[in-house]
Amino acid sequence: MKSISGSGPLANLAVLRDVKRRRMSSHDIRDGNRDYRIVKPGEKLVVADIKGAGCIRHIWMTLGAQEEAWPRKVVLRIWWNGQKQPSVEAPIGDFFGIGGGIVKNFQSLPLSMGPQDGRGFNCFFPMPFAGGARIELESNCSEEYNQYYYIDYEEYSRPNPELGYFHAQWRRENPTEGWGDPKMTKQELVAKLWDVPSDWQKNYVVLEAQGKGHYVGCNLCVDQFEKQKNAWYGEGDDQILIDGDEGSAIWGTGTEDYFNTAWCPTQDYHGLYSGITHYSGYGWSNKNCLYRFHIEDPVFFEKSIRVSIEHGHANNLSNDYSSTAYWYQTLPTGRFPDFPDVLGRLPRKDEKLKWYERD
Repeated sequence: MKSISGSGPLANLAVLRDVKRRRMSSHDIRDGNRDYRIVKPGEKLVVADIKGAGCIRHIWMTLGAQEEAWPRKVVLRIWWNGQKQPSVEAPIGDFFGIGGGIVKNFQSLPLSMGPQDGRGFNCFFPMPFAGGARIELESNCSEEYNQYYYIDYEEYSRPNPELGYFHAQWRRENPTEGWGDPKMTKQELVAKLWDVPSDWQKNYVVLEAQGKGHYVGCNLCVDQFEKQKNAWYGEGDDQILIDGDEGSAIWGTGTEDYFNTAWCPTQDYHGLYSGITHYSGYGWSNKNCLYRFHIEDPVFFEKSIRVSIEHGHANNLSNDYSSTAYWYQTLPTGRFPDFPDVLGRLPRKDEKLKWYERD
């Protein structure tokens, strides 16, 4: 494909290409208005089984589920080229950008949740494949629900060997292992925070992968329930280890800094590449959800990558951390961590916490 000089999403829109546009959807095959599939408890629904080479350009989904925490009870999986190991595995709400079982309106360049009340899920990450693509949903809901979907893709006559394969992986650590002591006064805690060195081996891990590829971002949900004064999760620094070389590791200065915000933010905000989709309330207690996409600045690796972040400064806080990482790499896909059952995925219920007053 020839390209036009310049960059940005509109730069090559005028370029003519030899591809065919295809779609798989929940359209009523009887031409009625039942444009959905009924998904029963425990059922797995194949929403796409594409042969040959191509590239998924857009995924839209909406679910008629009503029960509590349904965004964590339905799991999305995608396989490339007939692999046994899925390359995408995440609860559906987390995959489309917000964790903690939360659904609300937000807009970024690759992912969005749209009106009404965030129930329209969209993904614009390009997903090329050389030998087929399979997309499946698994319901762990207690009631059946109606599933609507579009899978818009391009069909190619031959694959492009220069393209990596899209991956997404969900993780959770609940609680993180922190060394903080709720009995410490604020003054004692602050004094110790200045002196305790970071130990990146104990960080919360967002992604570990092997192969050649590039990391393109994540969303993170911090459910803060640690009963410590000055318990600001944002002092946790990000750290990216590339190809096992500690000497060239990428170090950050704080959680809110990695997500391109500043000064202990207390506002919802969503931009093209970064934002805060959910701020829980005073003192950052309960759920806080953020995203950062490396669209203009991918993190490349030749052999391996480890993306992690401290849970509080030097990992002093014990809270519920969960995330979805997005990246491209060569196949085969490495083994993912064991995926939790539905009880291991359910979000904590928010509590009215009053111990964050800053005296």
